[in-house]
Parts: sequence; structure tokens; C-alpha cells
Amino acid sequence: MTVALDKTAPLAGARRLSRRMVVAAILVVWLVLFAVFRGRQTLTLAAADLTGLHRWFNDVNDTIGANRNTNPLFLYFFNEIRLVIDNLVGFVQHLISQPTGARPVPQIGWLGVVGLAGYVSWAVANWRVALLAVAGFAFFGLQGLWQESMDTLSLTVSAVLVALLFALPLGVWAGLSDRFNRIVTPLLDFMQTMPTFVYLAPLTLFFLIGPASATIATLIYAAPPAIRITAHAIRSVPESTVEAADSLGATRRQTLLKVLLPMSRRTVVMGVNQTIMAALAMVTIAALIDAPGLGKTVVQALQSLDVGTAFNAGLAIVVMAIVLDRVTTAASGREEAARRSGSRFLTWRRPLLAVGAVGTAILVYLSHTYVWAAEFPGDGGTGSSIASAADTATTWAQDHLSGITNTARDIITNGLLNPFQSLLTDSPWWLVGAALVALGAVLGGRFAAVTAAVCVGLLVGTGVWSDSMTTLASTVVATVLVMVLGVVFGVWMGRSVLVDRVLRPTLDAAQVMPPFVYLVPFLALFGATRFTAIVAAVVYAAPVAMKIIADGVRAVPETTVEAATSAGCNTWQIITKVQLPMSRSALTLATNQGLIYVLSMVVVGGLVGAGALGYDVVAGFSQGELYGKGLAAGLAIVLLGVMFDRITQAAARRTGA
Repeated sequence: MTVALDKTAPLAGARRLSRRMVVAAILVVWLVLFAVFRGRQTLTLAAADLTGLHRWFNDVNDTIGANRNTNPLFLYFFNEIRLVIDNLVGFVQHLISQPTGARPVPQIGWLGVVGLAGYVSWAVANWRVALLAVAGFAFFGLQGLWQESMDTLSLTVSAVLVALLFALPLGVWAGLSDRFNRIVTPLLDFMQTMPTFVYLAPLTLFFLIGPASATIATLIYAAPPAIRITAHAIRSVPESTVEAADSLGATRRQTLLKVLLPMSRRTVVMGVNQTIMAALAMVTIAALIDAPGLGKTVVQALQSLDVGTAFNAGLAIVVMAIVLDRVTTAASGREEAARRSGSRFLTWRRPLLAVGAVGTAILVYLSHTYVWAAEFPGDGGTGSSIASAADTATTWAQDHLSGITNTARDIITNGLLNPFQSLLTDSPWWLVGAALVALGAVLGGRFAAVTAAVCVGLLVGTGVWSDSMTTLASTVVATVLVMVLGVVFGVWMGRSVLVDRVLRPTLDAAQVMPPFVYLVPFLALFGATRFTAIVAAVVYAAPVAMKIIADGVRAVPETTVEAATSAGCNTWQIITKVQLPMSRSALTLATNQGLIYVLSMVVVGGLVGAGALGYDVVAGFSQGELYGKGLAAGLAIVLLGVMFDRITQAAARRTGA
């Protein structure tokens, strides 16, 4: 056994060395040809210029707008969908957030909503989660954001209900059918990779600006996790269990209802959890098409650079996400946790729930009948204090950290971003394309190279090649910074349980906090520059990379680490010679996810000076004559995401093989 290992290890090292040498050779050839052909065939397109494809998109847009009130497809399909969703959102809003008819308050006031939140959390989870839910909902009122929070909850609940109505059956179908799974997977990739800004404009074209478009945009973004996780849950049920059910004469329907779904219940609830988190992540973006709630408050604060108000509203979104996350997470494992605990209160659970239902009904009645129980008391002093503290902290940072922030901005911009952007945008398009295809072949294999070639060809066809390369430069620089932070903090978390427990809540908050919220202080510190967009993307993407790398480091067997320690290795040697090499697949996966998350921030970056594809999408959304170019830019972002997703995934499989 030892001899065999000694023979194969040098071969593996030689393969890795040769791959690195090939990558280095590709880069050297690229640099040499760049020096020769610099500035030629770069496919540069001015901001106001349009290609034939862009004009065709504009014509389609104009035709649809002109036929809205006469086309039967609108009269009997799109308009009906809009009315149904508008009525659903309106019903929930009138129930808990907005006045109904002659009533100055909603049907259920704050006291009833808090009681319902606590009771439902207790019923599906446990009493600790119920206390968290009550505290979280009460906090919305103390912030002075009760109605905005309830509007956000109404939109989220409506979007999640509609999303699950389609996602769960499709997920079950994908879990049962390999053919359907192969068909639906590219569609899910497209839905998750497509920037949300890109399909906001078409949705408003079909469904007009308002709650319907916002809800549909949210469910498009939120449905894929539920479909994927449900399919995975169905496929994870042991084959032996299914075969046992078949041998007992169970029909396919019985097997599904009595075996597959019950055994995959916990994982399916996790899919519901991820759908809720994805829906909340869309809250701010949906505000751009008149979605009600906290997102509108954040966007208005961004427009006026009001750091305190944006932070207060963003904190409310984070609190809502934490409450909903804990409720659904606890619900997925409640029965198992109850069995392990063996508490004597389990026998009293049903009578106690009945008593709780009566108490909740009383609270709902009071909130429906009396103004003091319907309108949240107080003037939102807690929110004012939070906003003031955020403003003070931002002002202090501007006064005392401007030297550091400006130095960091100049180093990253002049030392990394500008040279790399020049290489990509000033090289001939065919040279960049050939380099990307070659790198795809070396890192990911034949299939990755074919995917890269197709994506490069389509990128040229979009007419926004130069802007795509500018975006690619910022994306790569941001991904490099994400991986540096991911390795440093991921290794630290993986080696220390205490550090993991301390940092994980902060990472969760960074992922849930709407990007618009931390764009405001970044704008104050760095101004409207490409660097601001890079920092925002790093803050959004780094937590994912840190978590993946931490899990990879933690998965390294303890016996291996102990053996290295007993051999005299110090901490640095253990990390660099043992834990990181044995976590190569996790590192590659972290790179994949970090890059995808950075790309998802491209359009947001376009709002704060990043330019390129992000600006094209935003301009297309706001200026009718640039609609076609904005749509083409959105497609270009998807192509970049698909290309690098396939390359990095293939590289991860080859690394882990």
C-alpha cells in the first residue's frame, strides 16, 4: 500500500505542475500578442450606439407596448395573472398592514400580528423560537417601521406562496424523472444567473409597475432553490426503501405520498427556508418597480445618501430574515428534537397549543376592535437612535479613515484593476476569446472549453463585448479579494469552533442585508467609483467563500492533522501542507460560488460608478431607447456567469477526483 502511494504521488504532482505550466504559457502568449495587437479589433461600442440586435429588441418592446390593450394574450392571460396576484397581495396587506375601506387600520393590528407570529412559531417550532419571533416583530414597531415591515412581509408571503405552488410539484417531478431534471436544470441556472434588474423591465411591460410585477420578479428569483432542494430530497431517499414499498404492492402515488415525501420532509422544509431567504433578498430591488415596504425606504435613503435611515430599514430586513429562518429551520427538525429531549411537556403540547390558540384569538379580536391594539404605540425612538448612531459612525469614518480608504482604493484600482482591464479591453476580441477557451480546456476539460467557445461567440453577438470585458476585469479582481478573505477567515473558522460561532452570525447578516444598505456608507467613504462596486461585491460574496472553505478545512480528518503535528509540523505548515491541499475541492467550489455571487452584484455596482454592463442594464431599464442594449447587457452577464460556472465546476470535479 505504501509503495503504491509513493509511485502515484509524484505522477499526480507532475500533472498538477504541468497544468500550472500550461496556464502560465497561455498567459505569456497572451501578453506577447497583446503587446503586438493592442488596440485593434476591440469591438468598442459607444454608450449611445446600438447594434442591429439592440434595435430589434427595441422594436419587440414597442410592439408589445402598442398591443397591450387589444391583444387577446394580454386581455385574457397576462392581465388575468396580474389581477390575481394584485388581489392576493392586496388581501394580505389589508389583513395586516394597510387600511381596509373605511377602516383607518388593517383588519389585524400589531397586537394580533405579534400574537399570531408567536403562536405559529411555537406550533411549528418551539417556545424559544416563539420568543424570538415575538421580540423580532415588536422590534419592527420600536424602529418606527411597523407598516413598512408588514408590507414587506405581505409581499414576501405572497411571493413564497405562489413560488411554492409551482416549485414543490416541479421539484418532485425533477426528483422522479431524470429526463425532466435534465430539461429543468438549465432553466434554473438561467433564472438564478440572470440579473434581477434584467427581467424587471420585461415584467413591467407585461404586468405594469406595481405589486404584481414585484411579486413575479421575487418568485422567479426565489423558486429555483425550492425546486433544486426538493428534487435532491426525493433523489436522496434510499433505493432499498423504494424497492421495499414496490415489493409490497404500493402504487407510484402511494410510494410518493407514503414513502418519498415523508422521508424527504426535512430537506423539503430547508428548500422552503431558502425560498423565503431568496424572496427577502429581492425586497430592495423590487422597490424599483413600486414594491411596497422596507425596500422603498432603503432606495429613497440611497438616493439622498441617508446612511442612518438606510441602515435602520436594512436592520429590519435582517431581523425579519433571522426570525423566518429560525422558524423554518426549527420546524424541519422539531419532531426529531422533541424525541431526543424526552421532555414531560410533550404530553401536554396539544392542550397547551389549544389554550394558546384561544389566547391568540383574543389578541386578534382586540387588535381588530381597538385602536390601541391596532396601531403600534410610541414614536419609533429606537429607530431614531439606530439611525443617529449609524450616521455618527459614518461621519467618524469619513473624518478619520479617509486616508486609509483612499490609499486602499488607489492601490486596488491602479495596481490590479486598471492593468487587468487594459489587458481585457485593449486586446483583440479573438485573442481574449482564444485565451478563455484555452484556459477552460486546461482547467475544466473539453466540455468546459466548448462551453467557453459558445459563450464567447454569443458575447460577441450581443454587441457589448468591450463592456463585458470591463465587467469581467472588475469581477475577477473582486473574486481574487473574495478568495483572499475566504482563505484567511475560512481557515481560521475551520480551525476554531469559537471563531466560527462568533463570525457566522455576522456572515449571515452580511448575506441577508440588502446590498443597497451598505452601498450608502461605501459611497460616503469611497465615492461613486468602480472600487465602491468591488467593495460591495466582496462584502456580499466573501461570506459564502468563508463558509465553504471553513467546512472544507473542518472536514480534514483529525488523525491526519494529529499525524502532521506529531511529525513536528508547526501551525503554518499544517495549514499550507495539509489542510489547504486536502481542501482543494472546497477551495475550487468557493471560487465558483464567489465568482457567481460577485456577478450577481454587477448591476448594483452599475448604480455606483462601476459602468460597463451594470450601467447598460440600468440605463436600459430607465431609458426606452436603450432597452435593447440593456437586455443584451443582461444576457452578457448571464453568459459570463454560465461560462465561469461551468469552468470552475469542471475544475472542482477534476480536483476532487
